[in-house]
Amino acid sequence: MKIAAPFARLAIAAALATVAACGTDAQADPPSGADPRDPRAWTIGPIIRGRNYSRGVPLQPSPARRGAWQIDLPRAPGSVHYVTFRHGSLAGKSRIVLRYRVEADPGVRIEPITAPGGPSIITLYFQRGGDNWSARGRFEAYRWYATFASHSPIAPGEHEMVAPLDGPWTAVESSSARTAPAAFRDALENADQVGFVLGGGDGYGHGVFATGRARLIVTDFRVE
Repeated sequence: MKIAAPFARLAIAAALATVAACGTDAQADPPSGADPRDPRAWTIGPIIRGRNYSRGVPLQPSPARRGAWQIDLPRAPGSVHYVTFRHGSLAGKSRIVLRYRVEADPGVRIEPITAPGGPSIITLYFQRGGDNWSARGRFEAYRWYATFASHSPIAPGEHEMVAPLDGPWTAVESSSARTAPAAFRDALENADQVGFVLGGGDGYGHGVFATGRARLIVTDFRVE
């Protein structure tokens, strides 16, 4: 069976996503409902059929001061793609909020691994439980990206991202919360992984690297 790239791909005009690989996530996840302030609850991945698509970084973020946690962004060929934790159902929730800080040496850029020199992107994300990463049939609507609230480029400084759960989220290929409302509601009800993806070039989750010393520090992550 042919396996395609397992991430959301940027569509030039529609900013939608294509993914995918056959197989399931092989990692041993923390329990659903884990505390997002705990770096041990997060996974830097994704891990699909035993392969971690993030390279040159630990499996989990490192603790930082005052309840924050951080990821030292690697240089190429290393990259960071998906950063997620097991939240569980998003039923009754209204939005996802991420506050983060980027620290980098002067002149250092954060770039997409698939398009060095191009603008990087950070996007909030959630995934329905039971996804097989194929993006085929019903699984096309198992992964959802807040493309309407993306930040690009990923740049030094303090930042806040807010993605209302009634916003125009996009799925793996052509579906959106507007065109497939029942599938989106089902994904919210049966959500498992929540977090954010890093990319640019040909995909929202296709990974980024840094041209020198750079660090992404998550100071707050909330599902409200």
